[in-house]
Amino acid sequence: MKTVPFTKEQIKEVIKIHPTPFHIYDEEGIRQGARKLREAFSWNEGFKEYFAVKALPNPFILNVLKEEGCGTDCASRTELIMSERCGITGENIMFSSNDTPGEEFKLARDLGAIINLDDITHIDMLEKNGGIPETVCCRYNPGRVLATATNQIMGNLADTKFGMTRPQLIESFKILKAKGAKHFGIHALLVSCCMDQGYYRRLAKELFTLAADIKRDTGIETDFINLSGGIGIPYLPDEKPVDILAVGQSVRSAYDEIIVPAGLKVKIFTELGRFMTGPHGYLVTTVLHKKFTYKEYVGVDATAANLMRPAIYGSYHHITILGKENAPQDHICDVTGSLCENNDKFAVDRALPDVEAGDIAVIHDTGAHGFSMGYNYNGKLRSAELLLKGDGSVQLIRRAETPADYFRTFDFTDIFKGVD
Repeated sequence: MKTVPFTKEQIKEVIKIHPTPFHIYDEEGIRQGARKLREAFSWNEGFKEYFAVKALPNPFILNVLKEEGCGTDCASRTELIMSERCGITGENIMFSSNDTPGEEFKLARDLGAIINLDDITHIDMLEKNGGIPETVCCRYNPGRVLATATNQIMGNLADTKFGMTRPQLIESFKILKAKGAKHFGIHALLVSCCMDQGYYRRLAKELFTLAADIKRDTGIETDFINLSGGIGIPYLPDEKPVDILAVGQSVRSAYDEIIVPAGLKVKIFTELGRFMTGPHGYLVTTVLHKKFTYKEYVGVDATAANLMRPAIYGSYHHITILGKENAPQDHICDVTGSLCENNDKFAVDRALPDVEAGDIAVIHDTGAHGFSMGYNYNGKLRSAELLLKGDGSVQLIRRAETPADYFRTFDFTDIFKGVD
């Protein structure tokens, strides 16, 4: 059974101040996860986690992770700005973008970020927009699957737009070295939300072997290898979480097998987003209606605008009805939002207890790719984000949008002047 880090009484008090829907994140859970990851790779001198900002782009969360020793993985101008405003600069930023505008390369260079090039053709644009740095990284795509299963988030690697072929990466290293680069890194993200316990070891062996081959064939030594993200979380109640301590040791064995004999000393980086914050977020929503037509529907005040994953991927997110955790789950229903789209469903044919209007539903595992994927379709407004502190208090870390926010891009006209 999935549990929540708060009680019904606590949430009812929160709702008095912050009406539903809202996302709430468990700070202590996030901190403990960061510490466990650091422990898993403590054997590697120089290990660093670069939190994938796209998973949960909130400065309060970035500051929590900064306090735990994490940097940021950025892919856009706004993510770079957010990192800089949180005091995260220099090589504490990994800039892993694709189809990158020149001005974003320039900003990343101005901040001193490590730039991870997605393609060999981007070298020229980087050189013209900030210059070739001494430390640079290249993204690798082996064109084949290294996990036991793929999903529709990433799919077949040969069809994905990310990364370079092996010959392109090696040639990129040669070109970059000729242009003044001195320190080199290799990066690869091959799957998303992978529960395969052996994935990181297979990825590490692939990249470690590539680094050893590059040294043998070109004399260029790899300084760091970024295993990126891809480690999944147990969305289903009966799934077991990935044992990150065991994963760390499996990567260590591959390191000892390949990197040490090659005479290399390589720092290991990760860019975990979902793994770091996903299990520690909850979308809290109130039941508004029950509908009986050809099946039973439970209508809530959240929509796919607050959590898109079930609508676009058919993803499972567990749902708890506060106060009815131990009640018989003998009602089969769809849990729906109010968008004018039939895929606006958080659950389809889900077994739940007898739900009534006014009940509080908690949708689990929304701490990554939840709020961040939100949008304003149908004029829906993005919700508030709250942080559950270690002492049980709740902090507002992003207010809910208002109609004035929605109309703000019309500020060149007086049509919506005075809208609150």
